[in-house]
Amino acid sequence: MQAEPLAFSLDPRLEADTRFLADLPLCRLLMMRDARWPWLILVPRRAGIVELFDLDPADRRTLIEEANMVSQALALATAPEKINLGALGNMVRQFHLHVIARSEGDPNWPKPVWGFETAVPYAPGADEPLIRSILEGLA
Repeated sequence: MQAEPLAFSLDPRLEADTRFLADLPLCRLLMMRDARWPWLILVPRRAGIVELFDLDPADRRTLIEEANMVSQALALATAPEKINLGALGNMVRQFHLHVIARSEGDPNWPKPVWGFETAVPYAPGADEPLIRSILEGLA
């Protein structure tokens, strides 16, 4: 008898640090609860994925397409100087791809966002216009 495949579940730290925006064909789209930067995260809804190479070739292609689509929607919503993509995984082993809009003058520009001071939560409702704009850009 074969064992049941593992079901996808979101790492508890990602769950705590983000807000759910949408499920795309492959990835769960999340937004960091940090008002300092427009910061999205893509998490493939596959169990046991730690590294990019753990995804099968079709899922890797889908991830790239979704990252492109999300990057464009974020760029339209925020008009940044640069969209940064990164997959580190040192703190959270579950594979996830960061999509961050950066502009001169934002906190810690031009240095990385990771580990810089403490997250600043959005004021109640302050993230709604950005979320609407991102989701419209994905439609």
